[in-house]
Amino acid sequence: MASNDPVVEETPKSWSTKLAVLGPGLVLAGVGVGAGDMVTGLAGGAEFGMALAWAIAVGAIVKWAVTEGIGRWYLATGQTPVQGIHSLGRVASTYFVVYLAILGFVFGGAVISATGLSLAEMFPVMPVAGWAVVTGIAGFLIVFIGRYRIFEMVMKVLVGTMFIGVVGAAALTLPSFIEIVQGFVPTLPPGGSFLYALGIVGGVGATLTLAAYGYWLREKGWRGSGWIGIMRVDLAAGYILTFIFVFAMMVIGTEFLFGTGRGIDGSEGMAALADPFGERFGSVARWLFLIGFFSTTFSSVVGAWNGMSFLFADYVRLIRGIPDEQAEEHTKISSPAFRAFLAWVAFPPMLLLLFGQPVFLVIVYAALGALAMPFLVIVLLFLLNSKAKVEAAYRNKLLANALYAAILLMFLFLGGSELIGLFQGET
Repeated sequence: MASNDPVVEETPKSWSTKLAVLGPGLVLAGVGVGAGDMVTGLAGGAEFGMALAWAIAVGAIVKWAVTEGIGRWYLATGQTPVQGIHSLGRVASTYFVVYLAILGFVFGGAVISATGLSLAEMFPVMPVAGWAVVTGIAGFLIVFIGRYRIFEMVMKVLVGTMFIGVVGAAALTLPSFIEIVQGFVPTLPPGGSFLYALGIVGGVGATLTLAAYGYWLREKGWRGSGWIGIMRVDLAAGYILTFIFVFAMMVIGTEFLFGTGRGIDGSEGMAALADPFGERFGSVARWLFLIGFFSTTFSSVVGAWNGMSFLFADYVRLIRGIPDEQAEEHTKISSPAFRAFLAWVAFPPMLLLLFGQPVFLVIVYAALGALAMPFLVIVLLFLLNSKAKVEAAYRNKLLANALYAAILLMFLFLGGSELIGLFQGET
């Protein structure tokens, strides 16, 4: 998706002008707060009430730190995230593209299924699978024809609708002030809360699509190290919104699912939440919630498919040996590689709808997504500590390296726990 916006040489100086140019972080919020976050937030609230609210804050900080490294790499070096991965050798490059292809396929089925849940509840003229197919076609067309300005505008509208719908619904059911404060004191209630907490930390925000942030900076016209400060503000705005959204889902899960034994993965689907919500607050509030849920999941369709296609197109460009001067031409939305991957994540995953398990698909995607973070952190540790690749002023400092090491250990433990759980489940 080559941008027609000019490269902005002068960075804004006042806070008002800085806020006016924000955009990629809001796109990231729309991508990051998707089906996985909805499920983890609801599941955490359903199982433990507000006791794990602190994990949402930790997750937002973790993802900010990783994405800041991606943005800093691009702005300080002018090299794309995939270019950085490719520079680390064939093993890293091959792992990246194989993992991207698998994740994109599973994600494609999961996200359209999750969107179909809300549409089937709002308009029960078709089953979830039927609405999932409609969602896939609509998402494909929007990404296929959209230039960055249109893409960002669509994402901002969806983020705004998410805020009104989900946060507005949570505000109607807000727990007591004391309960909220207690939720931000790190505690681990008995009954498996440790892995739930790690899952929430890992689920807040996007996974491999974090790497697409560098491309959205490029499309916005932000070039050079002078934009690093504004990039950090942009990311902070995006992850503050991400925190608010996931916190809102935990509030809703606590109020309507905690202690009831119900969940959206059962035969009731979204009705398990929407019906009691409507009974308490009326049909308007019920629709508000469902529209918010739809906007949350559909923003992931549009945003993640766009980001994943950028990543693949850049990989193809590097494999073909096309120089950086021609990079935008070969990674824009009309490039064959971009559109080929877009078709891959949109249409073949529709076969997964035959299983009829939309929430299970989301859980499988979330488990696969946990493997992305260790990879990205290892890549950033190599790239942002390299004297040959990054100027001293923009390399990692001791605090950043310590934070990355802690993130790496946490996600390796989470990934190991997921694998052990799958093995035990099979035996």
